[in-house]
Amino acid sequence: MAFPVDVTTVQGDILSGLLKKLETTVFFQIGDDVQSFRKQLTQIIPLITTTPQAAERRAQVAKNKQEAAQQGRKADLLPIVGVTLAFSKFGLTKLGITDSTGDSPFEQGQLADAPSLADDVSNWLDVFKNGVHGVFIIAGDCQDNIDQQLTQIEGIFGVGTAQATINEVFRVTGNVRPDDQKGHEHFGFLDGISNPAVTDFDKTRFPGQESVPASVILFVEDETKPSWTVGGSFLAFRYLSQLVPEFNDFLKKNPIVLPGLSPEQGSEFLGARLVGRWKSGAPVDLAPLQDDPALGADPQRNNNFRYDIGDDFTSQDRCPFAAHVRKTNPRNDLEGMANPIPTTPQRIIRRGIPFGPEVSDAEAAQAKTLTDRGLLFRCYQSSISNGFRFIQTNWANNTGFPFGKPIPAPGFDAIIGQASDPTSRTLTGVNPQDQGTSLSLPTQWVVSKGGEYFFTPSTVALRDTFALPA
Repeated sequence: MAFPVDVTTVQGDILSGLLKKLETTVFFQIGDDVQSFRKQLTQIIPLITTTPQAAERRAQVAKNKQEAAQQGRKADLLPIVGVTLAFSKFGLTKLGITDSTGDSPFEQGQLADAPSLADDVSNWLDVFKNGVHGVFIIAGDCQDNIDQQLTQIEGIFGVGTAQATINEVFRVTGNVRPDDQKGHEHFGFLDGISNPAVTDFDKTRFPGQESVPASVILFVEDETKPSWTVGGSFLAFRYLSQLVPEFNDFLKKNPIVLPGLSPEQGSEFLGARLVGRWKSGAPVDLAPLQDDPALGADPQRNNNFRYDIGDDFTSQDRCPFAAHVRKTNPRNDLEGMANPIPTTPQRIIRRGIPFGPEVSDAEAAQAKTLTDRGLLFRCYQSSISNGFRFIQTNWANNTGFPFGKPIPAPGFDAIIGQASDPTSRTLTGVNPQDQGTSLSLPTQWVVSKGGEYFFTPSTVALRDTFALPA
């Protein structure tokens, strides 16, 4: 079956993902000279990374690593830079593009949506309260190459001159964590394991990996949507600070007590039960009592589970219902019901990256965050209402989800669940031998400091609708 859109026009970060060791995200507002900005966009389009380019670069890196391994050496980093551009609703309006996408969260913006997400807006950075128009995401092998690309982009828009057509309002750099923590977020858990495969695009599908139609991630031909949306995707961005020393201190002070577990092992076990995976990436549904690093590192096995628990649908022996990865991707908890509820509409493709330094000795000693760090979360979907927003509000923040489970209710997603009253964050099932007892979480270890909803247009839409002839 033919892919429903021309992938050569789809921006590269969506289906293939930009290769990155470092990544600079630049948020901007468009100035008063909108006409000049739109003319300058024609010079930006050739710099945008497309899906075939992203895929080819991934193949180059894989080949480079294979050749290095055959020669018994460490692979050198290839000088690769990728660029993505997206616009908020405020940006579209500034450009004079007023067609409705039909997606209410996008149309209103994330600030208006903050109460539904249970965000405390007092924690938000000012930049996200003031109407960001657009964002450039520039990823690469080193900061020098990223900066060179950014300098070229800024030069096109006249940044630093009186004729500048954009105003940079915020810049943040993300970085892959060092050494054996590569691929792990700041709490220490392997991340990015369970993205879905896209039907008729992804040639490889790992066991347990869900396959979703392109229409779940991309806009396809639809007479009810503006034609310029085809080949584009919504980008939900979140600036999430992680209170790592406080998280580690809680695990240390509240180990799960079971026969044969040392206090240190009990603390590690608690962390795994809160997340739903061990730090290696091994799911507790498959490794319920101890970590299995070989399992965690094996893409043929580390996502091949369904929360199939037989006749006792109330059992949390292997994984708590409120564990982060179960809350955000419930699998058979919904699809295996007597009247199955499909989860395909809620699937998203995540492309986030950590930011900030490693925890310092002083922070570890005081069990207190002194320097901001966390996750620059972003995900792609064709509907924010069905995708990111649904997952956050209907699942992560919903103490009664998954449905029909034990009394008391499963509770908040232990990691990203936002509560209007943070002291109310509780969950059950953490101790497999005492599943009915609630565990109170003293703080939100992931603090939302804002974000925005963006639309990532195809290069054709950029050329034909967003830009003007120079």
